[in-house]
Amino acid sequence: MRASPPLAFAAAALALAMAAGCGGGGESGKGGRASSAPSGTPGSAGTPAPAPDAWIPGRVAKMSVAEKVGQLFVPTFSSRADAVEKIKKYHVGGLIYFPGNISTPERTAAQSNALQKASEIPLLLGVDEEQGIVSRTPFVTRFPGNMALGATGNPADARAAAQVTGTELRAIGINLDYAPDADVNVNPRNPVIGLRSFGADPALVSKMVAGAVGGYQAGGIAATAKHFPGHGDTATDSHTGLPVIKHSRAEWERLDAPPFKAAIAAGVDMIMTAHIVVPKLDRSGDPATLSKTVLTGLLRGTLGYQGVITTDSLEMAGVREKYGDAQVPVRAINAGADQLLMPPSLPRAHRAVVKAVRSGTITRKRLDESVTRILRLKQRRGLFQGTAVDPAEAGSVIGTSAHKATARRVAERAVTLVRDDDGLLPLKGRKVAVTGPESGTLRTALRRHGVTTTSPGSADVTVLTTKNAGQATAARVRALGSGPVVVAALGLPYDLGAAGGAEAMLATYSSSAVSVDALGKVLSGAADPVGRLPVPVAGKPVGHGLGRG
Repeated sequence: MRASPPLAFAAAALALAMAAGCGGGGESGKGGRASSAPSGTPGSAGTPAPAPDAWIPGRVAKMSVAEKVGQLFVPTFSSRADAVEKIKKYHVGGLIYFPGNISTPERTAAQSNALQKASEIPLLLGVDEEQGIVSRTPFVTRFPGNMALGATGNPADARAAAQVTGTELRAIGINLDYAPDADVNVNPRNPVIGLRSFGADPALVSKMVAGAVGGYQAGGIAATAKHFPGHGDTATDSHTGLPVIKHSRAEWERLDAPPFKAAIAAGVDMIMTAHIVVPKLDRSGDPATLSKTVLTGLLRGTLGYQGVITTDSLEMAGVREKYGDAQVPVRAINAGADQLLMPPSLPRAHRAVVKAVRSGTITRKRLDESVTRILRLKQRRGLFQGTAVDPAEAGSVIGTSAHKATARRVAERAVTLVRDDDGLLPLKGRKVAVTGPESGTLRTALRRHGVTTTSPGSADVTVLTTKNAGQATAARVRALGSGPVVVAALGLPYDLGAAGGAEAMLATYSSSAVSVDALGKVLSGAADPVGRLPVPVAGKPVGHGLGRG
């Protein structure tokens, strides 16, 4: 259990941290910057208390080059022993969890405690828990994902969902979520963002991102807006290639920048870079992760962000295509990145950065800037006050009835009725056949809400569910014959663009159990479809929806 920083600065750091309160809020302005207002009681009349992070520059000055460089790295780990070795040998600033590192809530909490105990400086223990299609923790309360939240149009829903997720992650010792996604998905063919985005309208995405940032922080964890400068208009996956986005500077300012501005205004702890090339923002051909023009010029300069910048995974092809693995971390730091996520080889990357610092390729000043930002983030989120969690209590925090009720409410509000030309809905009183993905789950939900289900040959109406079927949706509708068809898109809503032969169309943006149950309620008439399209679909604009919302 960590009660205070373990080195010489412990007493002063603890006193200042206690003065800072819980570290769970109070940021404003340029994002990631703690308020300078005194949070403790002045020592005497007219003498303000020191800023909660006033001790950090002195601590940084006492660190060795190797210790400072270690704070920049957030690697993966294969086992607890592997993680402890990386902590002890490389002084890493954090670690990222994947499903292979996560078992039960109790064991995961105990592991988090052990990792923190092994480190002299509190660790950022992070995870990619966006919910929806990007989820790494198998036992947390399931939410339908960002595009479904966008369909609710309500930032309070984004905040509520994020707060539940943050609360549950914090219970197992995870203190950083690489979420929310702040990309504006204006390209229906986008292979890497899609449902991870809140939508195609910058104003909608901006308010939802701000809500989510506040929710994660209220849940006790740090939030990360990604992927700067904006990954929403590409047909290339940066995991396997290097996307080129052709937005002009004016288009970037109108489409891509607003959600990041909103995240910064909401006090976001961290912003993640994108492995994309945007020639109109930087002519060098370098991915944004390695572009000083983008990170230092646009993000720090134009947008005024002073918090931590993290790279996306350095294992991805988009950042490795142009330079070798030893050059990439050095270039990322000099571009303006503070933390280096998932280096392909931690030993090689650490050596390269230490060498660059000692040779002057990375200046000592530049290194200290990043370490200072990282420690300030940790202080602001309360990690120097203590990181230990109670393994015995972890399971009771996760999946509570209140948390599940929040997930059901969000899923129900997201269901969007896109078309119902003949007033086919609700289906109660008709015999209904169901076919397609999650058909069994939907049949159960329909029966639970009073709808009779039957085989296709004896049905009055057939419900066809789709999940990212694209143009194949049209053939599937035709194959059902001449009877009335309802198409429900359980994944990307763009499937509905090929469902012109159907009498009615709906979107849930998710195939999770809560979303399929919400669809059953809407189809039966037990709930109104109050969602609104967060992206243009089937000729209908953002904001379209036929329900009484």
